[in-house]
Amino acid sequence: MFLIAAISHNNFDALQSEGKHFVCRIKTNTMKTSLETYPVSANSPVFYDAKVLLGQQGINQTEKPLRLVGYKIAGKVYWVATDRFELTAEQIAHIYKLRWDIETFFAWWKRHLKVYHLISRSKHGLMIQILSGLITYLLLAIYCHEQHGEPVSISRVRQLRNKILNESREAEAQDLQNEQYCNNSAQSIHASP
Repeated sequence: MFLIAAISHNNFDALQSEGKHFVCRIKTNTMKTSLETYPVSANSPVFYDAKVLLGQQGINQTEKPLRLVGYKIAGKVYWVATDRFELTAEQIAHIYKLRWDIETFFAWWKRHLKVYHLISRSKHGLMIQILSGLITYLLLAIYCHEQHGEPVSISRVRQLRNKILNESREAEAQDLQNEQYCNNSAQSIHASP
């Protein structure tokens, strides 16, 4: 999936030539030449489904046809281009919606779990970091539910983080006191006649 400004029309042709699938939101004012339209259900958020060429003929028009799905959610209109003709228009719209779910998850992950960058770029490393984040979230959810009878909230996460920090500081202070006590005891034993 791509952002609107991240791809030009000739990239759609290149992706199709390379056999790479894509679902990409395009600008509302993008020129479209309809080659074939497909029926849309009356009770669907999808209002347009067609095989098209994008861009202006002779200037920047795609050479290979692609599918264009137009849909409206909460008053906002989306135009999504794809090479996936075997899926329904609703599935295409859902795939694009999933992109935003992924974006929302990573924004939440960064904000609440203080993960500001990915440790690894490999598939295995990413999976470990994502699963670690999910496990952390689930542990927080269990804690909030059992201790406070409520879903995870940022205030509870901050409260738990502060509690853990305070407990670790207290434990460090206690360890330091014990170490000093042991050192003083050992010195007094050696000083005895």
